[in-house]
Amino acid sequence: MTTRTVSRVRSPMVYRIQNRVSELLVHALLLAIALFCILPMMLILSASLSEEGQIATIGYGLLPRGFTLEAYEYIFKVPGQILRAYGVTLFVTAVGSFLSLFVMALLGYVLSRPDFPYARHLAFYVFVTMLFSGGLVPWYIWLTQGLRLTDKVWALILPYLIVPWYVILLRTYFAGVAQEIIDSATIDGAGEWRVFFQIVLPLSRPGLATVGLFLILMYWNDWWLALLFINDRNLQPLQYMLYNILNNARAIQANVAQSAGAVLPLNTVRMAMAVLATGPGALAFLLLQPYFIRGLMAGAIKE
Repeated sequence: MTTRTVSRVRSPMVYRIQNRVSELLVHALLLAIALFCILPMMLILSASLSEEGQIATIGYGLLPRGFTLEAYEYIFKVPGQILRAYGVTLFVTAVGSFLSLFVMALLGYVLSRPDFPYARHLAFYVFVTMLFSGGLVPWYIWLTQGLRLTDKVWALILPYLIVPWYVILLRTYFAGVAQEIIDSATIDGAGEWRVFFQIVLPLSRPGLATVGLFLILMYWNDWWLALLFINDRNLQPLQYMLYNILNNARAIQANVAQSAGAVLPLNTVRMAMAVLATGPGALAFLLLQPYFIRGLMAGAIKE
């Protein structure tokens, strides 16, 4: 009896110890994952502030190998061009993400309604475009000759206005909204637009936040559309402009620098370009992370 009593008394303490050990293991695992994510960014930042010769001889390190701003000075030879490219990218990312999310939310809501008679046919049409396309040449001819989007900022927005995979994701979230809520709102006199904006969208914030984040990353990192449709330097987004700077540095190094005996900071320029391209987006995500998580939690809790 005494042994059983002691074991019963000690069992809660054993459970607390086990829970504490499991929490420490989880925290250690998350810390290791965080280090694996942070260390490459630290290496890129350190390399962008290092000397080209030190990188070639010693290699990369967490601390700069001979601190210098030569790579950034090379990129910012024309600072107005960088700022203009940032402005184009910010405009395209903001306007494109908003318009794309709005249009795809409308389409996903229509596909999620069971009372829409052509929902299956339209959903099949959207799904087929994920497997087959008309080809790059007809698509290019239509955008340049039909819509005449060459050297226009809308050429960087309209091609990504509807992404079939994101439409299917939004349709899945909208379909998870209880039909009884929509029916009760309809009985109370709410129209389709009011149901969509005041009921369906607030209850689908996790899906909207997820798709919205993917759209922001897609528009921010895109350079392919600028390569096809933009010839005006004033309309070049940041990624495409950095791509041109890197190609110019390679050409100069291959044709001029070797004969002149100069060493261009090609490797450090690559790292500086990575910092300039990803730094603002990562910083914005860190600043907006509380609002992002709050939106997810607000959409996950249904009253």
